[in-house]
Amino acid sequence: MDENTSRPNPDELLVRVQAEEAKINRGNSKFFSVMPPVWVKLTPCWKTRVTEKSDTDIVVGVVETHKRQETAAMLQNLEIVPVKNVEYRGVILHEMDIDAVLARHPQLALVDELAHTNAPGSRHPKRYQDVMELLESGIDVYTTLNIQHVESLRDTVEQITGISMHETIPDTVIDTADEIRLVDLPPDELLKRLTEGKVYVPEQVAHAMEDFFRKGNLTALRELTMRAAAERVDEQVRSYMNSHSIRGPWATGERLMVCISPSSLGSRLVRTARRLATQLSAEWLRFMSKHLITFGFLPVKWNV
Repeated sequence: MDENTSRPNPDELLVRVQAEEAKINRGNSKFFSVMPPVWVKLTPCWKTRVTEKSDTDIVVGVVETHKRQETAAMLQNLEIVPVKNVEYRGVILHEMDIDAVLARHPQLALVDELAHTNAPGSRHPKRYQDVMELLESGIDVYTTLNIQHVESLRDTVEQITGISMHETIPDTVIDTADEIRLVDLPPDELLKRLTEGKVYVPEQVAHAMEDFFRKGNLTALRELTMRAAAERVDEQVRSYMNSHSIRGPWATGERLMVCISPSSLGSRLVRTARRLATQLSAEWLRFMSKHLITFGFLPVKWNV
């Protein structure tokens, strides 16, 4: 074996060391990856983790109960930071009071619905930006994310459900997670919880089951959630092997190039290329041109 092939790349080691140093004073993040309507199962999952951390100072930054009594009951005995009421167009909106959470400065904050859009006038437009600020202040965060709100999966979700998701978060936010935990239930059990009123209030159930929450949709979204979680685990394995100079069986040197123009299809191409690059463990390059009539993304392989 060539001695050089077993040595870690010095540049890669430097990047990893710098990343580890940057995280010394940063909070740890755990993303609970879910698909609807798993939300109600999430709180007991959180409470299990909280029980495991009985010596940890924990607060609830925000949990969206959506009038579900079961979820509200599970928040008992947990310290809840009062939400901030914001008036917008005559409606009172309830948002996480990030300043109050920062002032309280617990060891761990529970923050629901990562892709939520904050009320106009809030310090950050999106809740994930609130979470990033909490992490930068040294507070650990447990948060939740539905698979349909991942930006690179937006087109796939629309093909499955026929519904375009406007609330999404960048994939780079997910990449910063220290751990992703999959919260899963079979579609039949999810639909049972829906009909029992454990997801929506009764008057909303029938419409939901005819629209987004059809069994076919839930089955496809469940598969998508599992695949996304598996890709994350695969990335963690590769990272570990690289940092410990363990040679892997996969090919190296694969690249993807996506060429886009100002056309409305550009954003879809970028999302698709990003997702494919993750699946292929490949780096990807973006090229912008104002003069292209036809365009697309093309797998390109270089010898490196």
